[in-house]
Amino acid sequence: MVGSFRDGRPDAFLAGVLTYDAVVRHHLTARLELPLPLDRVFRFFGAAENLQRITPPELGFRILTPLPIEMRPGALIDYRIRLFGLPLRWRTEITEWDPPHRFVDIQLRGPYREWTHTHTFEPTPDGRGTIIHDHVQYQLPLTPLGDLAWPIVRLQLRRIFAYRERATRQQLLTAGQEHRAG
Repeated sequence: MVGSFRDGRPDAFLAGVLTYDAVVRHHLTARLELPLPLDRVFRFFGAAENLQRITPPELGFRILTPLPIEMRPGALIDYRIRLFGLPLRWRTEITEWDPPHRFVDIQLRGPYREWTHTHTFEPTPDGRGTIIHDHVQYQLPLTPLGDLAWPIVRLQLRRIFAYRERATRQQLLTAGQEHRAG
């Protein structure tokens, strides 16, 4: 109870005042429009091995789960990445799988306290292309101190998603014929 001593002890009062319970969730959104059919674009993103093709090389991204991975609710995918030179393991779970419209992956183990990535796919108004929406909700580890790194993390995520956009365009619009895009 703030404003009074718990159990008559000053340390109990201070513990209540000094506890940091705030949850700071950050959001990242991205949008990409491609002149390709919805089914083809979803197939590309639904093949886990393509994630390696659209991730910046300096992250050393590697899928550890044997390929091909059957994408479905409950599917687990293990990765290895390097963040700021440190090797990290990352495990995600596919929690929603609704081809060709949407899928959601959440981090079970990795560099974030929380990571929920929602991928949605919709046809363009003229029906000839696809709009991809990414929404990531994340929390940094070691709150509240971890939140001091947020400006750096935000810039890094923006750079990763900008690379992802360029690489996706390259894979699907130029070199995509030889990959699992359709």
